[in-house]
Formats: sequence, structure tokens, C-alpha cells
Amino acid sequence: NRKHLEASLRRTMAELGEADEAELQRLVAAEQQKAQFTAQVHHFMELCWDKCVEKPGNCLDSRTENCLSSCVDRFIDTTLAITSRFAQIVQKGGQ
Repeated sequence: NRKHLEASLRRTMAELGEADEAELQRLVAAEQQKAQFTAQVHHFMELCWDKCVEKPGNCLDSRTENCLSSCVDRFIDTTLAITSRFAQIVQKGGQ
């Protein structure tokens, strides 16, 4: 299925002009990044759930709520630090 899609995409790209091809490649890259980010968020949610939730119920107790909040805060801080570092690397590469 993926090979068929890739072959179809190659045929379509062959029919496009250079500007259209560059735009299509940009859109495909953006969609791949979105999919990768979504997968990371799902993985992260599973990790926090497994770490913090001992027994699911109708509501969260304060310990579980604090654990989940801390887990999310660590994820956000780490994501921001990594994003900032990549931005620095890209900026240095562009100079």
C-alpha cells in the first residue's frame, strides 16, 4: 500500500513543475512532522498514565492529579528546550 502510494506520488511529481513540486514536498514534510508530533504526544500520554494512574476511577485523587501535572510540565519544559536548541542549530547553520 505504501509502495503504491509512493509510486503514485512520484508519477504525480513528475507531472508537476519545479515550484509545484517544491510546494508539494513542503506540504508532505509538514504532514510528516504533524504525524510524528502526534505519535510523540500519544507515547508521552501513555508514559504519564502508566507512571501516575494506579487504578482508574470516576475522578482523580490529588496525588494522581499532581503526578500527571508534573509529568506534563516536564514534557513541556523538555519540548521547549529541544525546540530552542534546534532553532539555535538552524540559525547557526544559516549564517
